[in-house]
Amino acid sequence: MSFYESLLEQTSAERNYLLSAPIIAQAMAGTVSLNSYIAFLTEAYHHVKHTVPLLMTCGGRLPERLEWLRDAIAEYIDEEKGHQEWVLNDIAACGADKEAVRNGLPHMSTELMVSYVYDRIARHNPVSFFGMVNVLEGTSIALATQVAGVIQDKLQLPNKAFSYLSSHGSLDLEHIEFFKKLMNQLDNDDDKAAVVHTAKVVYRLYGDVFRSLPLSA
Repeated sequence: MSFYESLLEQTSAERNYLLSAPIIAQAMAGTVSLNSYIAFLTEAYHHVKHTVPLLMTCGGRLPERLEWLRDAIAEYIDEEKGHQEWVLNDIAACGADKEAVRNGLPHMSTELMVSYVYDRIARHNPVSFFGMVNVLEGTSIALATQVAGVIQDKLQLPNKAFSYLSSHGSLDLEHIEFFKKLMNQLDNDDDKAAVVHTAKVVYRLYGDVFRSLPLSA
């Protein structure tokens, strides 16, 4: 079994915790409200804006033996730059105030998720960051494109309100192949354990982000 396959197997319970969030069931059923979608985008902004800073922090702390992984991080940075602005533009297309979101604060669950990953990079093992990548990209592939279509049909919003969800579903399909390759190149047991542990915790924390979102009546 490859390490990537082992990672999926070892995190299945935590992944199920995230996917069983009630808001996801509402989104899939087409009963989600505009208020819920805007709340989702708001929390997305507050973690997506940290993607590039987290990548840079991780890259700066990697040891010389993982120079090949630093090269991959440079590619990720090029891909991920500016995606938080996509989220803000989607919020504006929904009729909400994107500047209020930009200048506002995240829900505590989002703040804890982001802070946890910074802490894992700084105090434990920088490779931990890839546990978060596994959660966010894996969840995106499982949900993003399909849910975007259902929500758009329900709320009758324009295409420009879904640039984040629609693009990430297809983008992350490419990313996950890249991610699999990287994870299967890891040959240090401590690095692998750090990825698994971080993925388990981030699945729980991201699940709490989804559980913080308002449900439609």
